[in-house]
Amino acid sequence: MGNMMKQMQKMQKDMAKAQEQLKDETVEATAGGGMVKVIASGEKRILDIQINEEAVDPDDVEMLEDLVLAATNEALNKVDEVVNEKMGKFTKGMNIPGMM
Repeated sequence: MGNMMKQMQKMQKDMAKAQEQLKDETVEATAGGGMVKVIASGEKRILDIQINEEAVDPDDVEMLEDLVLAATNEALNKVDEVVNEKMGKFTKGMNIPGMM
């Protein structure tokens, strides 16, 4: 029983370390051939959105909105992949909400 407790404590410590490392992770995604770039943190926070001035067309705002959405969603999908990579070994076989 004591050995199992030690293993659980080690797993908790390892998970906390992995979560800390996620804070330092960033991912980048683009849309429209690089016209819109979104940078997100491993904590699913959007850190930056860069829009090439050529993407700004006052007559087609909807296209720009679509590009921003596409790049943002791609960045968040990439964050999910990073989280799965770092945390998956701890949550394997478990269905924990928020830990894809």
